[in-house]
Amino acid sequence: MELEVLRKDIIVNQKKGLPFIIASIIIWGLITLVTTLNATIQLQNLLIFCCSCPLLPLSWLVGKWLKVDIFSKENPLSQLGFLVTCNQLIYLLIVMWVYSALPAKMLMVYAMVFGAHLLPYSWLYKSKIYLVFSIFIPILALVLGHVASMTSFGLVMVVVEFIFAVLLEIELKKS
Repeated sequence: MELEVLRKDIIVNQKKGLPFIIASIIIWGLITLVTTLNATIQLQNLLIFCCSCPLLPLSWLVGKWLKVDIFSKENPLSQLGFLVTCNQLIYLLIVMWVYSALPAKMLMVYAMVFGAHLLPYSWLYKSKIYLVFSIFIPILALVLGHVASMTSFGLVMVVVEFIFAVLLEIELKKS
């Protein structure tokens, strides 16, 4: 298959990764709940890491609801999308370092990594929304990390992810 045909196919069949973005709304909701706990920053940060664990099962469930097989192997570009996601795991090493060296800034760096990892999807899904949010989220995280409480930060991220999902759905309908 030609590259452009593969890209069009993955845009339609994977719905531009919408199951993952919707699942991330839930993840950021869980993170926000963790920040309200009466616990040390170290424990909160550890629990924030744990909040990421259900991303794949949540994405799978959302995918079922949206009729998207997130594990489809029919299109070789699906493997590229998975590889790009795995790349984020390497960046989480930086977040782990911040966890021990500067615990008060871990959520900020976590959000920056989350946002920045979206950039390659702007190419894969031919998406201006991914491009904008891959730049906007890290910048927003940098600002919020210096001026907002962790709970406010989490709430803002829930709203941002919701807006991201809505705009992605609109973009998907146009393509």
